[in-house]
Amino acid sequence: MKIHSIYREGARPLRFLSVLILSGIAYGLYKGVQDNYLIEALGVNPFQRGIIEFVREIPGLLVMFILAAMYRFAEQRVFKIGTTLMLAGVAGLLVVRSEIFIVVVFIVVYSFGEHIVMPVKSTISLDLAEKGRGGAALGVTSTISNLGNIAGYLIVSLIFFIFARLGFERTDTAQFKLVFGVSTALMVAAVLISLAVRETEMKTKRRRFYFSRKFSTYYMLEIFYGARKQVFFTFGPMVLIREYGAPTSVIATLLAFAAVFGMVFSPLIGRLIDYLGCKIIMVSDTLILVAVCFFYGFSHRIFPKDTAFIVVCVNYILDSILTLGSMATNVYVQSISETQDEMTATISTGISINHVLSIFIALLGGFIWNITGIEVLFCISAALGLLNSAYAATIKLPPKG
Repeated sequence: MKIHSIYREGARPLRFLSVLILSGIAYGLYKGVQDNYLIEALGVNPFQRGIIEFVREIPGLLVMFILAAMYRFAEQRVFKIGTTLMLAGVAGLLVVRSEIFIVVVFIVVYSFGEHIVMPVKSTISLDLAEKGRGGAALGVTSTISNLGNIAGYLIVSLIFFIFARLGFERTDTAQFKLVFGVSTALMVAAVLISLAVRETEMKTKRRRFYFSRKFSTYYMLEIFYGARKQVFFTFGPMVLIREYGAPTSVIATLLAFAAVFGMVFSPLIGRLIDYLGCKIIMVSDTLILVAVCFFYGFSHRIFPKDTAFIVVCVNYILDSILTLGSMATNVYVQSISETQDEMTATISTGISINHVLSIFIALLGGFIWNITGIEVLFCISAALGLLNSAYAATIKLPPKG
């Protein structure tokens, strides 16, 4: 299939897709070092990591208000603003000294840009698509972003492998600054190309909130999902780094593997959702999550340290695959929505709702780890998973017509 057949005549998608690949690589670089930079170079403990994640997720909570405030802007202009904020965030990490407060400020700036770009890049993809080819256009967008992320993670692994061979200590900030420098250069290129992306009259009606009683189950599922996601996003890498001494190269490689498996399994899980139904997927993926929680929290008590490290690494990748099951909730929303606008508004509200609990989970999780250890933290996460499954089992789907 020729990629040009996906897009409408005169759409000129190349500039937009170029921004996605450049910013995707830059994100892979940034994300590939973030946890090790905070924990090893800055000496952040679990409680402090929870506080940082609490602050970093605030833009996700505010994203609907931010987008609503820019309702007069074309989607392409919003995309440019978000991309520029991402540049400002990573450039700040490059130039500032390693002082935790200033570092967190620029992490939050990057997060604002990331959360602004997230929804509008899908809208732009759909606008560029030929009629009836929206799904294919979204697939191209996702694939290009993921390939960029994978390239960024692998570059991080290579850089830190070389620095280790040269005798640099793992805590030496020079190697982290090099990664931030390369990421900044790529984001500069992305911003310059984004400025050349043609703006159209396309605007999306952005409501601050859209609540309807028929979506109450979906809202609850998003709260559970936000809590579950945050525990693993924040504390999964921390288990590997603090408990098993995983260096930056290993974390970045695991991120690359997770992204590859995500690309491979995403269409498979999508077909399973269509074949088995979204309810079965929503129930089963969180039941599997209980096993993931168990091995995160107790591998060090069951296996020798080297074996436990391998088990937790596999666990990390498995967890990333399980998060793909969240597609089922979107399919559920689609099945009970009366219009496309209602579906879009509901999903946007859901994103902010899952951030409401997740930001507090990050804060509480760090406190629990510091006081009780990782076992209790992941037992609580398992309990949330079971609640998610129980609640998903109560949904009523409309008959297939």
